[in-house]
Amino acid sequence: MYAVADVVEYFGWREVIAIFVDDDCGRNGISILGDALAKKRSKISHKAAFSPGASNNTINELLVGVNLMESRVYVVHVNPDSGLTIFSVAKSLGMMTAGYVWIATDWLPSHLDSLESSGLDTMNLVQGVVALRHHTPDTDLKKSFMSRWNKLKHEGSSGFNSYALYAYDSIWLAARALEVFFNEGGKISFSDDPKLKDTNRSTLHLTSLRIFDGGQQYLQTILKMNFTGVSGQIQFDQDKYLVHPAYEILNIGGTGSLRIGYWSNSTGLTVIAPEILYKKPFSTNTTAQLYSVIWPGETTAIPRGWVFPNNGTPLRIGVPYRVSYQDFVAKDKSPPGVRGYCIDVFEAAVNLLPYAVPRNYVLYGNGKRNPEYSNLVFEVAQNNFDAAVGDVAITTNSTRIVDFTQPYMESGLVVVVPVKELKTSPWAFLKPFTYQMWLVTGAFFLFVGAVVWILEHRMNQEFRGPPRKQLMTIFWFSFSTMFFSHRENTVSTLGRLVLIIWLFVVLIINSSYTASLTSILTVQQLTSRIEGIDSLIASNDPIGVQDGSFAWKYLVDELNIAESRLVKLKTMENYIEALQYGPKRGGVAAIVDELPYIELFMSNTKCKFRTVGQEFTKSGWGFAFQRDSPLAVDLSTAILQLSENGDLQKIRNKWLSHNECSIQMNEVDSDRLSLTSFWGLFLICGVACCLSLTVFFCRILCQYRRFIPEAVEGDVEEIGPPSRRSRPSIRSTSFKNLMDFVDTKEEKIKHLLKRKGSDSKHDEASKHDEASPSSDGQAHSPS
Repeated sequence: MYAVADVVEYFGWREVIAIFVDDDCGRNGISILGDALAKKRSKISHKAAFSPGASNNTINELLVGVNLMESRVYVVHVNPDSGLTIFSVAKSLGMMTAGYVWIATDWLPSHLDSLESSGLDTMNLVQGVVALRHHTPDTDLKKSFMSRWNKLKHEGSSGFNSYALYAYDSIWLAARALEVFFNEGGKISFSDDPKLKDTNRSTLHLTSLRIFDGGQQYLQTILKMNFTGVSGQIQFDQDKYLVHPAYEILNIGGTGSLRIGYWSNSTGLTVIAPEILYKKPFSTNTTAQLYSVIWPGETTAIPRGWVFPNNGTPLRIGVPYRVSYQDFVAKDKSPPGVRGYCIDVFEAAVNLLPYAVPRNYVLYGNGKRNPEYSNLVFEVAQNNFDAAVGDVAITTNSTRIVDFTQPYMESGLVVVVPVKELKTSPWAFLKPFTYQMWLVTGAFFLFVGAVVWILEHRMNQEFRGPPRKQLMTIFWFSFSTMFFSHRENTVSTLGRLVLIIWLFVVLIINSSYTASLTSILTVQQLTSRIEGIDSLIASNDPIGVQDGSFAWKYLVDELNIAESRLVKLKTMENYIEALQYGPKRGGVAAIVDELPYIELFMSNTKCKFRTVGQEFTKSGWGFAFQRDSPLAVDLSTAILQLSENGDLQKIRNKWLSHNECSIQMNEVDSDRLSLTSFWGLFLICGVACCLSLTVFFCRILCQYRRFIPEAVEGDVEEIGPPSRRSRPSIRSTSFKNLMDFVDTKEEKIKHLLKRKGSDSKHDEASKHDEASPSSDGQAHSPS
């Protein structure tokens, strides 16, 4: 029976119908089967018993009755004399076709094996049946025995089944045990039993029975035996059971049977012989395996194992009769009597099932207020409804009494509060930056302008002129870069480098300023100090809860909020009024509800309200069915298919396609940009400016040092401004002369250096010419 339970679990069936003979063997076997199935979360949905020797009419009535039931998995545990009659009647009733599952215990293989030859008529009755047979290993000893038996067998004698092998080994067990018994000094002796007495008119003569005196010793000897027989290893455990018991799983088809796997207590279902697995290290993680099965109707598809009962009764589906949020589910005048997002999802999932689901929708509630959803789920558990379809939240308490499908919509409790728009200030344009940011930005505009002027002054005519003009140029150039509208061109390499880096910094600052200003001008502000569920719990303000929602019980039982603080709200208009009035005018400080309702509420109210904090519960909406309902599993698969092919999103867009609220709720100060966010940019720009100035002044000093040794008074007058040409020689190291040199145009400095280089070469040539005659005179004087 545990092997049968594993087969039922392997193929995913939850309910079976047991057909058995109403005697001790049948009742005890089915009782154990019920216990084994319970451990697999399955059950016997109906027990169909018949008395030994029942007529064909009785069996026919029994099978007609079970055929009207939901389950299509039948476990047949009967005697061989009536077993084939069951399959004969089932075949005549059309119950050996596709969709039916028949599992027979070891009586069927034993009966078929004992027949000398199974006729076609007999085999046609059991096509597609799965049966269990005692497993006996194919050892050399067994093959030799079967060979000898076939030679001795006479025509017309019965075949050989597993029980015959066990009987043969039992004789050898008794003989081997007697041998050991005698070797240990045991003797055969009998004595009378005083408890046995003949009763009046009894023909049994019980007093003639004797007791074997060495019975207990002989029994212990038998239990200690260990040898290999034709049926396998003969050894007993402490509970007097054979060690390593095993079954073969057979699939009857054609003119014989096909072995599709094995089963044992320790290995479970497997396609490897148990005696091979016993030699390997024991593992509890072995995955159940069977070869494919050819089921009744000659199909390899695994039967679903159940159908809707053939009694013409459709499913009674409870639907909440909502007052608010009727986009999800509501009453409808046209068939099927209800409409909404949840109904469309359920209908789409049912249409994906490979079978028809007759159903009637029954509204639950009075239509004046939302029904209690916990009560609706309880009605399903009490068999008043077959299922509940609607916006039913999957909660812990509900899952204890019913089965839910895969969630078709995510949900969770959130807190919603009112908001208001801030009034625009005339000085709002200053708010994007902190005052430190404004000061540093302005200082860098002037600093960069001054740096560019220094780098361009010696070679760019646009950066020269009277002091007043040059000062205006610095200011104009600095602040015009804010809009990338500066008209002055930079010609020096260092100036262009500084300007490129600065324009990048300006670009980032402009973009950030624009984004921050936009955020500030469109910001909304909370009208309540509630920032989430924690602050809501800490306060003493009233809380709004949707009528009929599980949120009421959750807030009271799980969060310990007093019921006196909770206010039931029936409609969306009640939501708006309660939030707008606030706790001071008889309203509520916040509303706690499920996320799908709040999203629809916020969209319909044009985002005048918003959620605060995070979802403090995570759940979803599903369809509720009675416990162990196979329809819940099939619909879960269908819902996943809807999600994967995009149909679930299309249904949502049809009913819940509304504008999403994009609300910025941060305080204005949090939107202001501080120096912390930009000091890296300013650092890069400052370093670039300082390096450029360093290179520039190093170059100036090098030119100045080259110019000093060859400078003359006239040269000083040439390089200085007209007003300063009467100054002392450039050989003077005064700071003023250096400033005059810096102020001189680059082109003129290069020209002077080039000219002085030519003069130096001319002077050296003149000195060489003067020295040559003197040398000649000295050479000719002696003559």
